Amino acid sequence: MKLTEKRQQFLNHVYTKFGTGSEISKSDVESVMSELGIAHPYWFTDNFRTGRSLYKIPSLDEFVMESTGTCDTHRITEEVLSESTKTVEPVVPETAVNLMMVTDVEKMVPERFKGFVPWGHFRDIKNIIKSKIFYPIFVTGLSGNGKTLNVSQACAELNREMVRVNITIETDEDDLIGGFRLVDGETKFNLGPVAQAMEKGAVLLLDEIDLASNKIMCLQPVLEGNGIYIKKINRYIKPAPGFTVIATANTKGKGSDDGRFIGTNILNEAFLERFPVTMEQPYPATSTENKIVLGSMEKYGKVDEEFAKRLVTWAEVIRKSFYEGAVDELISTRRLDHIVKAFAIFGDRMKAIELCVNRFDEDTKASFMDLYSKVDEDVKVPMGLEEVPEENSEENDPEIPF
Repeated sequence: MKLTEKRQQFLNHVYTKFGTGSEISKSDVESVMSELGIAHPYWFTDNFRTGRSLYKIPSLDEFVMESTGTCDTHRITEEVLSESTKTVEPVVPETAVNLMMVTDVEKMVPERFKGFVPWGHFRDIKNIIKSKIFYPIFVTGLSGNGKTLNVSQACAELNREMVRVNITIETDEDDLIGGFRLVDGETKFNLGPVAQAMEKGAVLLLDEIDLASNKIMCLQPVLEGNGIYIKKINRYIKPAPGFTVIATANTKGKGSDDGRFIGTNILNEAFLERFPVTMEQPYPATSTENKIVLGSMEKYGKVDEEFAKRLVTWAEVIRKSFYEGAVDELISTRRLDHIVKAFAIFGDRMKAIELCVNRFDEDTKASFMDLYSKVDEDVKVPMGLEEVPEENSEENDPEIPF
């Protein structure tokens, strides 16, 4: 089978739209026919069928065939490969030059996290991703409790591509959908992460979504499962099978009344309504968190089971105090990981804890250090950090003469 100009035009288009090796449906083939204005590509549907109305997009060394006189064999010659790679370019309107972001597809699949322990809504998130049904979800919870990690590890276990976008108040349509960039002295259009995730059928992770401004409303059609029309280059992006959206946030999109998450915004109600479900991610149970801390210790090469157990107990007491309104800060699972890493470096329990709670105000820091010394009798609070007993409070101090 010869690589004719029309066949190569078809392949160029499907490479750009779906990616080499992807599986497409009959309707996908028909959409390409409509976009290119070509007749039905029987050469493609007859030779690369994988199931009922399903076809696999071939790589160059799969689709080029030469007649041997008795049968057709799939092989590629150096001459054809050289010629075809020169002309395999994205098919775009003449009015704009489309610079596709060069992305290594393999690297879009998150790496497995050593020592990861599933908890919370991990299995629910994994089932949604596994189903390949378009089903946007909103995951909310306090900082450092594994919201983002659960999503990335679900994708890692399922070998699914994930595109993570960290949202800020400055994030706009140009950042998400795409825009023109200056490349080698030329202005070229670059597809944004949302458009790329749609084309590849990847999981789109919108991290810290509650930091967004009203410019995030450009994602309305995306959250409805529809394609998006990029007017700047007169191109329509259709979501490939498997594409879905997961948003994470510390709030539920209603702002932060207690001031803990400064910068979070009140999101548009119509935007929030496009997420069918909201999952509230808790901190892990004590038994689960103990496994997490031990996993971190193994990762950093310094395992101390007694220290792990006491750290988890300490964090649990602080969280209960926080929820009861007794303290204004808490210890997250992420901060326990920070402490374990510091312990692996310095080999001193109290020094590791002190360095990792220095971010809090002096009263909170002293309270947390004192509480740990009560949980772990083998350590002592460093001088100057002990809590002042009531009998030695300021009102009982002798007056200082002036």
